[in-house]
Parts: sequence; structure tokens; C-alpha cells
Amino acid sequence: MHLRHLASLTVSLLGSLLTLSAFADTPQTSFKAPHGMTISVKQIGPVTQTTELQIITLLKHKPEGDQYIEAMQDFNAKQGGLIQALRERGEFVGELGETLLYTPPGHSITPKRVLLIGLGDEKELSLEKLQLAGRIAIREATRLKAHHVSFAPTLRDQGSSLIEVGTGDAAVVEQGLLAYDTEKRLQAQGLAPAFDIKDWVIEAGPKYYQSVNTQIESTIKQVTLTLQQKDAAPYVAPSKK
Repeated sequence: MHLRHLASLTVSLLGSLLTLSAFADTPQTSFKAPHGMTISVKQIGPVTQTTELQIITLLKHKPEGDQYIEAMQDFNAKQGGLIQALRERGEFVGELGETLLYTPPGHSITPKRVLLIGLGDEKELSLEKLQLAGRIAIREATRLKAHHVSFAPTLRDQGSSLIEVGTGDAAVVEQGLLAYDTEKRLQAQGLAPAFDIKDWVIEAGPKYYQSVNTQIESTIKQVTLTLQQKDAAPYVAPSKK
């Protein structure tokens, strides 16, 4: 083999090994959840997460200007300012429960599709609104038939510190799991097409990683107990002949 080709191959292999090493070093903790779902907390941002469906929550647009910090700044910039353009043009305001699904621009970010969920005015942000976002996230993921789902609340990256990160993520997971249980019960009773979400990744920054892990593990245990006590009767009463 020509020495120049050999050197080129060596550099290429070294680059591949470094890439694999970077992925292997990404902190991630996985938990088993009801209905065979795996929930993972991963120290990664939405720009580089490999997933079928990346979900982002956004606060209501502020006419004086929205904050884009760290992960949100990167997410917006890598997509050529798409998020900022949608918000400033009033095409995605971020009202509570508002959703928008799109395919990222080519060669921009890793996720195949992105779902935006509005949380409403920052001053009125609450755990109840994050719980709503969790229900919407899982129901939409099921409707879109996304086996691999990732979620990034990005509240700190929008300048909001009203809710502790781990507490907020736990609220999302709690209601997401409850909503998924309803989906699975509907499927079992022939009221919805069969479909499984295989894994749900919660993205967390290094400063919040441990808190998110602790609170999500506790939440999964609590939801599991709640579901064990849930009424198992069919939604539709048998017809009387």
C-alpha cells in the first residue's frame, strides 16, 4: 500500500476511534419503566442526540426578545435561526399546549424530527404545565410512531430558573408514563393500533445530571406502584345482547 494512502487510512481510523470514545464517555443512566420502556438520563444536548423524535419545550415568546443560552443558542444556530424566526414571526408563539412538528434542515442537527411544545408565559410556569407537556410529549410520540424519543426542557437555556431542573423533569416523566399506560390499555382493548416506545431519553446538563437521575428514579418507582393499583376494568362496558 502506498505510504500516503496508509497514512490517510490511519488518520481516518484514529478519527473513528476518537468519535466512538467520545460517545462511550457520555454519562448516561438507564431505568426500566412500565410497559417495557427504558428511560435514560443522558448528559447530552438536543443538537447531537441521535433520536427519531427530539422534543423541546419553549416558553411563550417575549416581544422584547427571547433568551437563547448554551443548548438553546446552539440548537437555534445550528438550524440557521429557525427557532428564532418561527417565534419572532408569530408562527410559534409558545402558548400553553401549542405544538409544532418539523424536519430539521439538512446537515444541521442529529434528530430526525423535532416537536416543539409551548409552556406559556414564564411568570406562570408551574409543575402542572410541565406535567401537561409530559402527557403531550408521549401521546404525540405514540401518534407519530417514534420508537426512540428524546426530551429536553431547555428552561435554564431560556433564562428561567423558577423550577428546579430535576423536579421539573420528574413532573414530565410522571405524567408521560401515566399517559403511556393509557395508550397501552387502549391498545390492549383494541381501541388503538399496537405500538411501543422503546426508549425515552431525558437530556440533562452536567450541573443537573445527578439531581435529574435521583428524582426520575424515584418517580418511576412511584408511578409503577400507582399503576399496580389502577382500575383494570375495560373502558367500554360489554354490550348486552
